[in-house]
Amino acid sequence: MKPKRSVFANLPAGLLYSVVILSLLSGCGTSQAHQEGPQAAALPVLKLNAVPATTYREFSATLEGRTNVEIRPQVEGILDKIYVDEGAYVKAGQPLFKINDRVYTEVQSNASATLLAAKANLEKAQLEVDRLTPLVNNNVVGEVQLKTAQANYQAAKAAVAQAQAQLGSAGINVGYTLITAPVSGYIGRIPYKVGALVGRAEPQPLTVLSDVNEIYAYFSMSEGDFLKFKNETAGSSIADKVKQLPAVGLKLADNTIYAEKGKIETMEGQFDKTMGAISFRATFPNGGGLLRTGNTGKILIPEQFSDAVVVPTEATYELQDKVMVFIVADSNKVTGVPITISGKSGNYYFVEKGVKSGQRIVYSGLDRLQDGAVIAPQQMSLDSLLKVRPL
Repeated sequence: MKPKRSVFANLPAGLLYSVVILSLLSGCGTSQAHQEGPQAAALPVLKLNAVPATTYREFSATLEGRTNVEIRPQVEGILDKIYVDEGAYVKAGQPLFKINDRVYTEVQSNASATLLAAKANLEKAQLEVDRLTPLVNNNVVGEVQLKTAQANYQAAKAAVAQAQAQLGSAGINVGYTLITAPVSGYIGRIPYKVGALVGRAEPQPLTVLSDVNEIYAYFSMSEGDFLKFKNETAGSSIADKVKQLPAVGLKLADNTIYAEKGKIETMEGQFDKTMGAISFRATFPNGGGLLRTGNTGKILIPEQFSDAVVVPTEATYELQDKVMVFIVADSNKVTGVPITISGKSGNYYFVEKGVKSGQRIVYSGLDRLQDGAVIAPQQMSLDSLLKVRPL
């Protein structure tokens, strides 16, 4: 049996040398790559700066007009006329509704006739007293007759007063058939139509009239927010602290900011036990009538930071209810540290503890990192980021 020949046996000497060298280089390269391990990830790194900034604490609010009056009929009857339309602006004293007044005018006429009769009886009683008085003085008739006449006079006088009161009451009821606006404001929904029977017993009012020249925004603070307000706001009493609060903004439901600034004026006296919160009221001017009763929004209470360390929200991650960032050391090794947030504006956190100005943090690619990892930092500028996306 013949021995097997190598596949390289028939190769020329020069070509064989080249194959051996390439093989050795390939082996060395594999060994070197195995020793160096995977290359460090190239990730953007941000150097932190402390900058002056204003942030806002947001609280959900409901809006109400300064005056919201339910317009209800004071007498029962058929609704004859509706002088206004829903959403219309009316002035105080302007007619709104008319209830059929025939029944009440008849009662008024009857009361007027009763008064005339009572006055006639009073006059008759007065004549009887005047007739008997000289007769009694001259001992022509007994004093008992005069006293009886005087008692009849007093009864007739009382009957006149009673008839006058009945006439006045009838006149009031007639006046109630024309319903006018007690204040200036905007008309709400009108659930009744002409011809409907309305009265004091009806569950729904004829309409609701809202005076919205000023708007009240009601919002609540949790116990923690209230303690922060109490501890950080100047003033010797809660009332003084409320007065010291700065002007507040109002974010509307479409996230636009209302043009006028408001002022927090009052606070409830105690916490709502079921909600664990206490209510405040802020007042906003509303001359243009843009805001209406029933609107919702958010109260924005400003907070000033003279040298806040700004951290973009996308440079953070959460771990066991803590907000964390990856700090980059001089050796380009990263370490996750928790931060304490004192405020937020848009996509930025204002950090109180955990990091400081001058330190570097990883901006993105956090999901690929763990403590001790080494990266290839790609430096980026916070100032450039703030220009593109301001606070």
